[in-house]
Amino acid sequence: MDKKLVKAINDQITKELFSGYLYLSMAAYFEDRNLSGCSHWMKFQAKEELEHAMKFFGFLCDRGEKVELGAIDKPASTFKSIKDVFEQTLEHEKTVTASINNLYSMATKLEDNPSVVLLQWYINEQVEEEKNPTEILAKMQYIKEDSSAVILLDKELAKRA
Repeated sequence: MDKKLVKAINDQITKELFSGYLYLSMAAYFEDRNLSGCSHWMKFQAKEELEHAMKFFGFLCDRGEKVELGAIDKPASTFKSIKDVFEQTLEHEKTVTASINNLYSMATKLEDNPSVVLLQWYINEQVEEEKNPTEILAKMQYIKEDSSAVILLDKELAKRA
């Protein structure tokens, strides 16, 4: 494999791990507000991000490349509101999508077909990763943070499986 692509995938592993760490921080925010459904949703999201990191990890190992983990930055831990958390989630996922798209472009230019195939899976996954918080934010347009509708949304988010 091209060494620049290996480094970029290693960097992506760190980004995916950071994503999980960020979502755990958001889960803690929700736990502190007794919104266990929202917390469950974020913990589920954190688990998915770890799975994404491990998929890249395994891919590099399978190709005989060295995995080099980078430092994970401390995530934000204070948020303005429930809506703010999901707005930040969406913005974060857009950043991840851009990173995946850059990896795909790099792999395509290098004609690294195994990487291209792997990254196509991530491109499809990112559609869902952006869709989920977008739908939650659309529902939040109809409710106020201090209303009983927040409790209903919390119960709905608790069902994520």
